[in-house]
Amino acid sequence: MFNRIVLTVILVPLAVILIALAVANRGPVVFTLDPFNPGNPALSVELPLFVYLLLALMLGVVVGSTVTWFRQGRYRRLARQSQVAERERTKATNEGERPQGTALARY
Repeated sequence: MFNRIVLTVILVPLAVILIALAVANRGPVVFTLDPFNPGNPALSVELPLFVYLLLALMLGVVVGSTVTWFRQGRYRRLARQSQVAERERTKATNEGERPQGTALARY
């Protein structure tokens, strides 16, 4: 249910906006890495503007996700340590509660 709400409220309008952005920005733009000689074809790429915008968006998502993953590393480590400690406590508790003999009581 929650996934449908997210899809409807966030992703559908975002898709409509991105499609409108792509249609409105179809003109070719030259991206060059040489500021002193912008006509250098070896260091220039000519693509529609929306391609650059979408690439910038994807790069932002990747960089943001990577930074978030690294910043949350200590919390993942603490969670792993607590899981290991809980497993050891459970194992010790279970070993202490096991009956010593295997004889069954008769009625």
